Order: sequence, then structure tokens, then C-alpha cells
Amino acid sequence: MKDTIRQWVNLLALGATVVANGLANALPLNGQTTGEISDRFQVYFVPAGYVFSIWGLIYLGLGAFAVYQALPAQRENPRLQRVGYLFALSCLANVAWLFLWHYEQFALTVVAMLVLLLSLIAIYLRLEIGRVRVPAIEEWLVRVPFRIYLGWVTVATIANVTSFLDYVNWSGWGIQPEVWAVIMLVAGAVIAAVVGLTRGDAAYMLVIVWAFVGIAVKHAATPLVAKAAWVMTVVVVLMLAASVLLKRRSG
Repeated sequence: MKDTIRQWVNLLALGATVVANGLANALPLNGQTTGEISDRFQVYFVPAGYVFSIWGLIYLGLGAFAVYQALPAQRENPRLQRVGYLFALSCLANVAWLFLWHYEQFALTVVAMLVLLLSLIAIYLRLEIGRVRVPAIEEWLVRVPFRIYLGWVTVATIANVTSFLDYVNWSGWGIQPEVWAVIMLVAGAVIAAVVGLTRGDAAYMLVIVWAFVGIAVKHAATPLVAKAAWVMTVVVVLMLAASVLLKRRSG
């Protein structure tokens, strides 16, 4: 019975998240869309608008996961049991962030984003991604969606923090915003390399590439940021190739 409850809670949690995200911009919440608020911040770690279309892919993948995990045959799947209610927690954090963002509670959006990030990291680890082989259908309907989701939330967390710092007029310790953007790009590339090389996670790294290209495109008029974004894109692609080769050799 408890596994059945977990399955339904996770399924309904995703449904509520999708509805909340749709209404947030359709209404919109507090009279402003998510993008309109984002455009108010003068930060360099936010990619071009088209990059956010990845949410369509993310929700498609999460929908596949939610349906798959709800199947009677998956009720006693040990990996899905270990995920437990962490997915529902991530959905709650997603919706909370949305309301906090639209009602301009930017300090609290950072808290909600960190809860989302940490819950996805916990799911990633409990699914033993890159450590244990699973049937192909589970790989594609469970692991791949979370690999993509975690990659995007990694980028979103950095962007959220930089937006909050801009909101409070942080001085950056005297370092120019463009230089901070470069530092964040390097940090993102290092994180991607670590995940790629230790877990062989191509999907995660491709999301980082997608975001970095979007940053380069949006900030083409700021040479330092654009060049750094392109360089870090190449670095992540090279690390992606290396991770694929390592995975093949170990396989």
C-alpha cells in the first residue's frame, strides 16, 4: 500500500507542477511573466530566451518517469523505492520557487532553488546513475530525464544566485560583473567535467553545452563573456568526448 501511495503522490505532484508553471505565465502570476522578471536583472549568466525551451523536454521526460514509476510492475522496483518522495519534494520546491519569483521574494527563491537542486542530487545518487546497469527502458524513462533536469537546475541555481546578488546590489568585492561571469562559467565547466568523468553522464554535459552556447549568443556584445562562454563550451565538449571514451573502455 505504501508503495502505491508513493506512486500516486509522485504522479500528482508532477501534474500540479506542470499546471502551476503553465498558469504562472498564462495568467500571469502577479501580473508578470517569469521571463519579464528575469530580464530586469543585469547579469551575464542568463542564456538567450530560446534556451529555456529545454523545459519542454524536461517536462516530457518527467512525465514519462511519472507514468513509468506509477506502473504496477514498478511498485517494488528497489531504485524507485529509494527515490521515495524526493521527487514530490522537488516538485514542491519547483512550485514554491515559481510563486516566490513572481511575487519578488528573491532571497527565498535561492532557498527554494537549493532545495530543488539538493533533492535532484539525492535522486541522482539513489538511482545509482553511472554506477549500476539497468534495463534500457528504465535508463531512458527514469535516468535520462533526471540527468537532463539536474544539468539544467545546476545552471539555473548559478543564475538564480547571480540574479539575487544583482537585486541586493552586491559590489562583487570590486570585481567586475563580466569577470564574475567568467568565474561562474569556469565553475560550471568544472562541475560538468567532474560529473561527466566520474559518472559518464553525456546528457548532463550536453545540457551545460546548451546553456553555455545560449550565454555566448545572448551576450555577444560583451566580448569577455561571449569568448569565455565559447571557450568553456569547447572545454565541456572535449570532456564529453573523453567521458564517452572512458565509458567505452570501462564497458
